[in-house]
Amino acid sequence: MFNFTTTPPLSLYIHIPWCVRKCPYCDFNSHEVRDGIPEAEYIAALITDLEQDLPAAWGRPVETVFFGGGTPSLFSPEGINRLLGELRARIILKPGAEITLEANPGTVDLERLQGFRAAGINRLSIGVQSFQPDLLEKIGRIHSRHDAIRTAEAAHDAGFDNFNIDLMFGLPGQTEQQALSDVRMTMDLEPAHISWYELTIEPNTLFYRHPPHLPDENLLCEMQSAGHALLEQRGYGRYEVSAYAQGGRQCRHNLNYWQFGDYLGIGAGAHGKLTDTVRQAIHRSARRRHPRDYLDAHGSGDFCSARWELAPGDAILEFLMNALRLEHGFSTSAFAAVTGLPPALLESGAARGVDEGLLVHAGDRWHASKNGQRYLNNLLAFWLPETTTDAHAR
Repeated sequence: MFNFTTTPPLSLYIHIPWCVRKCPYCDFNSHEVRDGIPEAEYIAALITDLEQDLPAAWGRPVETVFFGGGTPSLFSPEGINRLLGELRARIILKPGAEITLEANPGTVDLERLQGFRAAGINRLSIGVQSFQPDLLEKIGRIHSRHDAIRTAEAAHDAGFDNFNIDLMFGLPGQTEQQALSDVRMTMDLEPAHISWYELTIEPNTLFYRHPPHLPDENLLCEMQSAGHALLEQRGYGRYEVSAYAQGGRQCRHNLNYWQFGDYLGIGAGAHGKLTDTVRQAIHRSARRRHPRDYLDAHGSGDFCSARWELAPGDAILEFLMNALRLEHGFSTSAFAAVTGLPPALLESGAARGVDEGLLVHAGDRWHASKNGQRYLNNLLAFWLPETTTDAHAR
């Protein structure tokens, strides 16, 4: 069924699973530091993990690298430098590759950021979430308003002209005034990129077991609309549902995800996706989630908890759930190139999306309408089997 004539761009994701404290809303694979971080042991495991997947991506240049977590900034600059050196000895890192490190206020200072910059990190993603002391406490963050401001200023001083600030809205008890104050404060710190997204309650989190009182739907819409207007006025153009950037500063790594590119994923709980043009298949993999299980696997080399091939229907849904988050959507030619599938497979669901006002068709391009972005799951349901779609719609 698949018919690939070329491979999509390739990225590398590296998961660092430790954090100082688990936030009550966080459903990522993160684990509180209790007896120190086994940095050297983990770096050795990451290298072996990478080496095992390299034959499947041999000769392909890596265009972006992303250290996610957890809190990767808990690793030392020396450790990051050593790891990047080992990576460069094994992969083709494209000149000018975007190399991002997630950093949380309260875990970095100017000297540490200078060390990361010297190691080869050229982009930061700073997890601020809010500047309001009461809201920071409600969502379990370890930093203060002052810590957040100081970290952004230190990023500038360390020479990072490209960094992101993560910001949330719809927090417990948050007012529209507080949400917009956070947006203004973030813009005043002059990051090149702002991720501004709504708090959602996910399973396997403390907030799921003990739900906080969140703003209602009408207030959320007002927050989002007013915040979007402020960001656009200051030159932060939205290119994805929750991502805003100054000109040319979109996150290249995340764009590769949203455009259904390929990526190697190493580290505890990391996922990977690789296109195989020889076998005409899309391979996925998942690493062992718990850090100790992952480290214990180093001896046997059995880092993966699962490997599987995507079925065509799953590839369509995965492509759409990412591409429809983009402000300008996708072209039918791009769909065919990265999925290896004929655009005709989109037609039935696309027609229903247009009829419902959730999808817009212009020339060769498709993108979600404003309502389609807000109710993306409803739009995606049009490509599910009929029995599943009907149940989902109810």
